[in-house]
Amino acid sequence: MESYKRAFIQFLQGAGVLKFGDFTAKSGRKIPYFINAGMIKTGEEIACLGEFYAKAYFDKLGKKPAVLYGPAYKGISIAVSAAVALSKSGLNVPFFFNRKEVKDHGEGGVFVGYVPQAGEEVVIVEDVITAGTAIRESMEILSHLEGVKVAAAFVMVDRKEKGQGEKGAMQEIEEQFGFPVYSVVDVYDIIEYLEEDPANAENVTRIKNYLAVNGAKA
Repeated sequence: MESYKRAFIQFLQGAGVLKFGDFTAKSGRKIPYFINAGMIKTGEEIACLGEFYAKAYFDKLGKKPAVLYGPAYKGISIAVSAAVALSKSGLNVPFFFNRKEVKDHGEGGVFVGYVPQAGEEVVIVEDVITAGTAIRESMEILSHLEGVKVAAAFVMVDRKEKGQGEKGAMQEIEEQFGFPVYSVVDVYDIIEYLEEDPANAENVTRIKNYLAVNGAKA
């Protein structure tokens, strides 16, 4: 396993972002592990997360300028921290996020921060993809920005699960909307990491059994 993947999984566990047990995903699926970016609660932790996203961004997109979009609520801090990390490495990008409810006073509108203009490209930063539900919601919101194109999306973890059909959720998103979705790690990286310690045997078995039913078949 690449060293940065190991470091990222250790970071997720240390911050309480990666947990094992019985949970319900946004898709409604009952899942044996949970990725919760809301558990990141300190300046050091969010700065570290931003560095991992920035590394992934540079690895996949290079110095390509874009506008970061962080869906409310968990994506907001991810977008801010990633923008800070990118700027420290010489790429100064704007960011924005959405309100859950449209504001009808003051500046109004659904977006906060830099609002992309026609011809500009957006990069979505999210915490995780399960069935692709959250990304589709983001695309509905972003569709109101005329002439703006989504260039890519980045998530912490690809759960390698089925989307609306038998294909992987990330593959379905890519085929439906025409942009790539990248992850820092995927569930099989997590399994590989857990298998290094026999004490994790039960969690490994539960995750594998879950993937046998809900894992992508293509």
